[in-house]
Amino acid sequence: MRRPGRPRGSGGRRTNEAAPVAVVEVVDHDTDGDLFVRALKASAGAAPIRLAPVAGEAAAGAPGLGDRLLVRFATGENGEREARVIKRLGQSAHRILGVVRKSARDVRVEPVDRRSRSAVALSDAQTRSLADGDLVLVQLDGEGGRPYGPKRGRLVATLGREDDPRAASLIAAHVNGLPMGFSPDALAEADRAKPPALAGRTDLRNLPLVTIDPPDARDHDDAIFAEPDPAEGNRGGWIVWVAIADVAAYVRPGTALDDEAREKGNSVYFPDRVEPMLPETLSAGLCSLSEGEARACIAARMVIDAHGRKLSHSFIRGLMRSAASLTYEDAQAAMDGTPGAAANHLLETVLRPVWRAYGALSEARTARAPLQISSTERRVVLGADGAVVAIQPRVELEANKLIEEFMIQANVCAAETLERRKSPVVYRVHDAPSADKLDSLGDFLATLDMPWTRGEAPRTSRFNQLLRKTRDGPHGDIVNEVVLRTQMQANYSVENIGHFGLNLDRYAHFTSPIRRYADLLVHRALISALGMGDDGLSPADTARLAETAQHLGMTERRAMAAERDATDRYVAAYLAEHVGATFAGTITGVTRFGLFVRLTDTGADGLIPIATLGAEYFLHDEKQHRLVGERSGVFWSLGATVEVKLREANPVTGGILLEVVSEPAPPGPRDRPKPHRQPFRRGRGRRS
Repeated sequence: MRRPGRPRGSGGRRTNEAAPVAVVEVVDHDTDGDLFVRALKASAGAAPIRLAPVAGEAAAGAPGLGDRLLVRFATGENGEREARVIKRLGQSAHRILGVVRKSARDVRVEPVDRRSRSAVALSDAQTRSLADGDLVLVQLDGEGGRPYGPKRGRLVATLGREDDPRAASLIAAHVNGLPMGFSPDALAEADRAKPPALAGRTDLRNLPLVTIDPPDARDHDDAIFAEPDPAEGNRGGWIVWVAIADVAAYVRPGTALDDEAREKGNSVYFPDRVEPMLPETLSAGLCSLSEGEARACIAARMVIDAHGRKLSHSFIRGLMRSAASLTYEDAQAAMDGTPGAAANHLLETVLRPVWRAYGALSEARTARAPLQISSTERRVVLGADGAVVAIQPRVELEANKLIEEFMIQANVCAAETLERRKSPVVYRVHDAPSADKLDSLGDFLATLDMPWTRGEAPRTSRFNQLLRKTRDGPHGDIVNEVVLRTQMQANYSVENIGHFGLNLDRYAHFTSPIRRYADLLVHRALISALGMGDDGLSPADTARLAETAQHLGMTERRAMAAERDATDRYVAAYLAEHVGATFAGTITGVTRFGLFVRLTDTGADGLIPIATLGAEYFLHDEKQHRLVGERSGVFWSLGATVEVKLREANPVTGGILLEVVSEPAPPGPRDRPKPHRQPFRRGRGRRS
């Protein structure tokens, strides 16, 4: 189902249906550090609007993803609509998480949010039990206080110490406004849950389904199995099973459990802990497809041919028993022939058939040509005391890709079934890149002397060709990064526009209902559409489906921001012991206020303030993605490899400040600056 009058790939945009003044959330940024916002009450699918540069952002810090602002919408110099900041709302306007700083004169609380610069003063009576470095929550006094000096506040709670390694996740959760814990009512409902019975279900307990997850997984949403299709007309074909935890059987509409799961929207995964969407009794207990335990499930049974093309599918509400809980490493080691591998006993009966079915699906995936952007995620490894012992790249095995492809196929089946039954659907949608983003990509590629024909409709195959061409060259990583930034953000919507990145016409999240509320709604929709029980979509679910989809987009962004913030703080804590050391890195952002550099070894992102680049003024050449010396023409450009010195790493804020050691690139015949904005005058650089 396509949006009327707008084919996928047109690169068109919708404008925000917003009042002249509105509260917005920062939802995206581009290669040059420009931010994009969306009104909180904008219609579903409304496109982000560019945020005009904020006065004094070099000194005070630019807003960040997830920040809320009060803005006025206006028409910019280029004729496009833009948002102009009236007031930053940032963290809660009344409660601030901060660190106690004691001096001989007074006691103040410094906010942990790096974008906030206002300390809060506490009264003497409140501070007697506090120590320097305590992590506290304070309530600001009302307006109309002292006309000068710091804001006044009162102590609400002491939450720990700033030097506790585990404080990073707690800080990130509070800064990003994550709902924490569960109400007594929700916990009581979870505790009353009973093991599933076979009545009303298909018995799948003899099917050797297995879960394959990361080694630290505590909940198991999905289990898989594959077997050759015995049908004479489908030689070389496969029957593929994907069984998913039946969370809908335990979380019913209108209950406290349901209300709180919807409010959270999803589980949030920190390096040291998980803030689950459901209480542990369910998330790690009755809903988790644990080895050897009878568990309620909704299973997709898919029939594919020898080339991975789907011939048919059906959904079954069943009772299953996992034959094994494997890790990705377990499964991969067995398939690689490692002696003594934990999964060797399942090699012939389960793993080889599953891998062969995956081989067929991979052939179909290649023909479909989804985006082939590489991931550069890093994993924070903690010791027994919670301190960071290593920052390691996440290794993606073939086992990871297998599970991903099986889940994608099951998600497609869910969307197709609900469309066919004319049921309400919460789609997972991903729009094609906008014309502006494609132009920006073309501008960047021109700096590398790489051709990019403008005006063509975006196609995944075209991006993949560019990525293959550059992957093994000196610009491979930065081209991958810029292509990633060119893509729009995936979202939830009741209106289907397809999924550009996966190159699919219809797609819905079905496979992770323990940790995503969108999947739970899809389960309920399937139950209603297929007559599998009385616990499907409620009238209230259906009436507010569009509103819920928009809410879930917000909770997803909130979770991503919190996870990123926690990781930043852990990485800063790890690097704090290396202040003064030099590192190799790549310039990943060129902005009005400085350069963002990603360190090669750890993946940490730090800022080089523009004021530290040299004795001359540097101009921001937006089109060429460079900072260019006003007199000399030397420049720093996006994608350049640099050597930097670590000046500061703040574990409390996660901020990393760097100093460039390398020399800038010399000017060439075409390198005289042609700035699109006013030059940034030497002064105080932006603090990280």
